[in-house]
Amino acid sequence: MKNISRIQREKKTIEVMIRHYCRLNHHHNHELCPECNKLLAYARKRLDNCPFQNGKTTCGKCPVHCYRPDKRESIRKIMREIGPRMLLTNPIMGIRHAIDGLRKKPVGKEDNQR
Repeated sequence: MKNISRIQREKKTIEVMIRHYCRLNHHHNHELCPECNKLLAYARKRLDNCPFQNGKTTCGKCPVHCYRPDKRESIRKIMREIGPRMLLTNPIMGIRHAIDGLRKKPVGKEDNQR
């Protein structure tokens, strides 16, 4: 298994979750609906600008809330519905995300350089 960055793994996880949610709720099989496509682009942009980068915990446990409140609520809704299914549909991804969530505190850029 190739070693990908924490941010790349988080991007892939959120994409899988949004795609699964869209397929179940908006009945789009291959392409995302416009609303979910915008949410995915927004989430990717937020991850690109995360101050903790590879030292981050999951976004739900992060002390810096970089999502706008409406987007944060949309992501929470998706996580609540799709998150538990990840262990069945994408077990490795689900377990890795759960392990990332065990990190109590994100490590900032200055801490990564030590």
